[in-house]
Amino acid sequence: MSASQIMAEFDDARLEDPAALARADEVLRRVAGAGARIRIEAEKSAEPIASLEPTKPRAIIAVGTEARLVRAMLEPTCPVPFVAWPRHGLPGWVGPLDLVVVMAPEGGSPDLVATVHEGVRRGCMLLIACPPGSAIAEYAGSRATTLLPTCTGDPLAVAVQMFHALSRLGLGPDVDPQQVADAMDKVAEECSPFVDLAINPAKDLALALADSQPLVWGGSVLAARAGRRVAEALRAASGRPALSADADELLIVLDAASSRDPFEDPFEQVVSDRRPVLLILDDGLGAEAVHVARNRLIAMAEGRDVRVSLISHHDGSEIERYAALLATGWFAAAYLEVGLTADDDFDRR
Repeated sequence: MSASQIMAEFDDARLEDPAALARADEVLRRVAGAGARIRIEAEKSAEPIASLEPTKPRAIIAVGTEARLVRAMLEPTCPVPFVAWPRHGLPGWVGPLDLVVVMAPEGGSPDLVATVHEGVRRGCMLLIACPPGSAIAEYAGSRATTLLPTCTGDPLAVAVQMFHALSRLGLGPDVDPQQVADAMDKVAEECSPFVDLAINPAKDLALALADSQPLVWGGSVLAARAGRRVAEALRAASGRPALSADADELLIVLDAASSRDPFEDPFEQVVSDRRPVLLILDDGLGAEAVHVARNRLIAMAEGRDVRVSLISHHDGSEIERYAALLATGWFAAAYLEVGLTADDDFDRR
């Protein structure tokens, strides 16, 4: 995102302009192709996953890309202790009774390769998703290793296959990659550039966020995880701040928002004056505390004249809802960038 794009005014006409949308074709196609990438990875890893049998390790240690997403999915139901390990190496107690889960869709860093090598040296069971010709695949060879070959480089598509494998092992909830892909395809249809702004949820959301500072909140563990990913996409698309945080932290930011001046000139607005917009990611999951926190956020926003926008997906499994929330947010970020980009130098993320 260039400095000129950061300072550009949002033009909603670009969201219906074929030329402007054509400049964003690569980004929009990448988001729309998420379901297809899940199917490609499912076909690639079908054989090794089919060979898996239920097992019960002493503990599971997840490392690499999306380790925290694996934790968010498994912790509520996993029958054994689970650790998402963000650092180089493995905890000192890890050994042959433990399962090390590794996702490295792009082949992995030298530190991750060394961590896998350490797991092999200690005799751990390893479940690894990575390209067949990568350094991690080379160092992971052992009788206790199951390799899920990957080819798309898409972290979410690879994570879906890992969840499918873990469900086959009896260590996580049932996950059907085809249903997750269908959920993302449905979002791609609803948010297509060929769907009019009036009925396109992603274009409508981009319009709501056009001149604002997004405050993103998801109540359930997975919705909160999606919120962080959506905030990252919004920052990359606009070059502006976008905050994803817990309810208590967002309440402080909302409370500090001054009431809107009905006489202010929107054309004289500067970056520091951008008002917050509360973006809620709702997957219909979570305990009563989630509903209480949501009501508090909405009440505070309404009391400060802060707009509230919603991405809501209540159908399907937990991972289907997560994927749908994420896809909608990604489309909105793409349209936000379209609206802020006036020239032919569209920054392809």
